[in-house]
Amino acid sequence: MQTATAKFEAFRALHQQGGAFVMPNAWDAGSAAILSAMGFKALATTSAGYAFSVAKRDSCAALSRDEILQNAAAIAAATGLPVSGDLENGFGHDPEDCAETVRGASDRGLVGGAIEDATGDPDQPIYEIAEAVDRIAASVEAAQGRPFLLTARAENFLWGRPDLKDTIRRLQAFSEAGADVLYAPGLPDLASIRTLCAEVDKPVNVVAGLQGEVLSVAQLAEAGVTRISTGGSLARAALGELRRAGEEILHEGRFTYAGRAYPGAELASMMGAAKA
Repeated sequence: MQTATAKFEAFRALHQQGGAFVMPNAWDAGSAAILSAMGFKALATTSAGYAFSVAKRDSCAALSRDEILQNAAAIAAATGLPVSGDLENGFGHDPEDCAETVRGASDRGLVGGAIEDATGDPDQPIYEIAEAVDRIAASVEAAQGRPFLLTARAENFLWGRPDLKDTIRRLQAFSEAGADVLYAPGLPDLASIRTLCAEVDKPVNVVAGLQGEVLSVAQLAEAGVTRISTGGSLARAALGELRRAGEEILHEGRFTYAGRAYPGAELASMMGAAKA
């Protein structure tokens, strides 16, 4: 098993190698083991995927810091790959809340994590930029001396504020505050992604499978994207197959879904092997 420092160095190198790499989001230890065995180079967690697995909504009000970090720790323990955590908005409004979340993520074996500028309040969904920058600065300070790559997220496009200029301005400010990677989920098209990448000076993460155009790795790389995550889409895809199987049983009285299932022996061989 690699040390946290070795995982961090491998993770950082992925951001420096040129082109784009895919970092799929695992929602539990088992999905992490499968994705690791498939040959990916790094994984992320997903608060949405985890929330679905425990019958909760994906929100900082429904999910506690402890349960998110416990899930992330289980994912990190199931793989030898670098793992970056979906850390929501840091589980609190104060900068120190974000700092505590970053320290907790690092202590549990994660070598990266993302802090977002969404408040969790539908009436005022995005922090004012000065407050958002303070929260990122505190997160950066908490990561100092630790093997931890900090991602800063600008959430405008997920909260009905499709303002690309403001999103870029926020990411530029987060970069100046010391964020290592910049991320604006929900950008609507390739043109927006290309514009954003041209206006910032740090690696950019884009989430696939969320909304907007269905873009390929090659298209995103050409636009300047460094890292591609999948958010909760893999978990939703797995649950979609569960629904289709259930509908077949319920409405057709058939079980042909079993022919599409992972062979049990193959799954068994993956479990535990991914830690090496």
